[in-house]
Amino acid sequence: MNISELAEANQVSTDTVRYYEKMGLLQAATRQDNGYRSYTAAHAETLRFVRGAQALGFSLTEIRAILPQLAQGRFGRSAIEQQLKAKMAQIDAHMAQLQTLKKELNATYASLCCAPEQVVTTAHSTAPDTGSGAGAAVVRRTFAKRANTGPGASSKKRQS
Repeated sequence: MNISELAEANQVSTDTVRYYEKMGLLQAATRQDNGYRSYTAAHAETLRFVRGAQALGFSLTEIRAILPQLAQGRFGRSAIEQQLKAKMAQIDAHMAQLQTLKKELNATYASLCCAPEQVVTTAHSTAPDTGSGAGAAVVRRTFAKRANTGPGASSKKRQS
């Protein structure tokens, strides 16, 4: 089959097929006399495996490490289980990070003290390092103080 047929059968673009071949995920196709690539059923199976593994959250780097073992028949059930458990642990860790980020966003939202129509500038917010990597802007207490004292109030900042 040619590249268009392989791509269509696996619902990917021809550029994706070429990229996978360039990255070593697909073995290089043989060339016909006219220079066109000629793919086999093995290429189609590998492409389906790559797409399926991607759908489960595996990166192309992770997939590239698995493919040689799979091709050599050294990828048994225990290896599959190990890969799946490792991916689930990564997902659990990511979900925990997202929960932390959500708590920070909720806390930031709850701490807003200015009027909804008031414009917030970078001078009124900070991005503390909370360890989550979120860098969420947190409104300074001085901004809340100024917002509560009205537009004619002193803009003296509190020292922390």
